[in-house]
Amino acid sequence: MFHVFKAMAGDTLSVRFNASRDYRVWIVERPGATLPVDALATLKQQCEAVVRACLGGEMLDYGLFAADGAAWERSVITLVTRTADGQPVAFNAMPLLDVIRAGEREAVLHLGLVMVNPGERSGGLSWILYGLTCFALFLRQGMRPLWISSVTQVPAVVGMVAETFSNIYPAQGATPQSFTHRHLAHQIMRQHRAAFGVGEDAGFDADRGVITNAYTGGSDNLKKTFDVAAKHRHEAYNAFCETQLDYVRGDDVLQIGALDLAAGGRFLSRSVPRSALPQLALQGVLLLTGALLVPMIQWLDSTRPYGRLRART
Repeated sequence: MFHVFKAMAGDTLSVRFNASRDYRVWIVERPGATLPVDALATLKQQCEAVVRACLGGEMLDYGLFAADGAAWERSVITLVTRTADGQPVAFNAMPLLDVIRAGEREAVLHLGLVMVNPGERSGGLSWILYGLTCFALFLRQGMRPLWISSVTQVPAVVGMVAETFSNIYPAQGATPQSFTHRHLAHQIMRQHRAAFGVGEDAGFDADRGVITNAYTGGSDNLKKTFDVAAKHRHEAYNAFCETQLDYVRGDDVLQIGALDLAAGGRFLSRSVPRSALPQLALQGVLLLTGALLVPMIQWLDSTRPYGRLRART
């Protein structure tokens, strides 16, 4: 019995399920450190195929696709494939950024790179690519708040982040910039620019949370004009981006916030299709079991050493 629960309580996340009749999802944490060589090579090829479909055959050269390949060991990958033929249609790469908060080392989940094959962009995949991975990690860590970051110049994404997560700065009207927002932003800009393709020559306006001249570190292919960038249904986010960002120069907004219980509830009620709720509930129960029940059962396992913390010898 103990060994069954040990298997469910692995140190990294790996979940597969059918999100609908059309799409299958695989969420895998730190694949570069956890997957066999052949499986990792296949995952890389699938993600590269999606990038080429999006960029007309071109490839990116930052983040996951940097020459050193180190990002595969510190990212969470969500891959969406068609159930009919197994072909990859979308992925999200979320780097785990090491930071210090309140004197303790922890990780900020960066919302990262999202790529969707142009032929699948009407398939209703946004809830999977933008929220599902965050929600799974939130459950896996026992529903403790999970800090997140996002770098973008797309008004639709700025608004999505502000409306989905909690305590977001900037662009969430009721949220002022706190010391934690500023502290995390400075650490991310000092240590993790390569994770989102921002060069060392880019500036950072800490008061506004704006990265200036951001498209010089490998993300050049993603630079957009304001007219081309996807707009949000609420004009306030579009106006925020138009007034705060210089699209000719190539600015981005760096948003910092958290996924907490309130944000998790908003994700379930607003974003997840009703048809996907039963499957998501099943995966949620398994993740919570691993996060909450399994450690207690492991602690009672006399074959695992815990020194003076052991309940019995």
